[in-house]
Amino acid sequence: MDNMKMRAQLKGDVVEVKVLMSHPMETGRRKDDFDRLIPAHFVQLLTATLNGKPVLEAQWGTGISKNPYLTFRLKGAKVGDIVAVTWHDNHGETASQDIAVTQA
Repeated sequence: MDNMKMRAQLKGDVVEVKVLMSHPMETGRRKDDFDRLIPAHFVQLLTATLNGKPVLEAQWGTGISKNPYLTFRLKGAKVGDIVAVTWHDNHGETASQDIAVTQA
């Protein structure tokens, strides 16, 4: 299953990275059709690297919506550099994807 879709484009001297993640992001407060609580299931930690060097670390909670969309900008990257994004959730699941920077 493809958990993430990514794009990293160089625009001027800034790389704009866009990431769409597939994740249920359940808060643990919602109920199903039988009035039972749906267990919490959410991304806790997200990290991004540029050529292996950390550039972003975010700690998330239940306030993030289902299938999160993240955009961030980097300076100092060039075409062909590798941007990698990894998330870890509260169930111990993880997903990672990398992509090469392209010219916009």
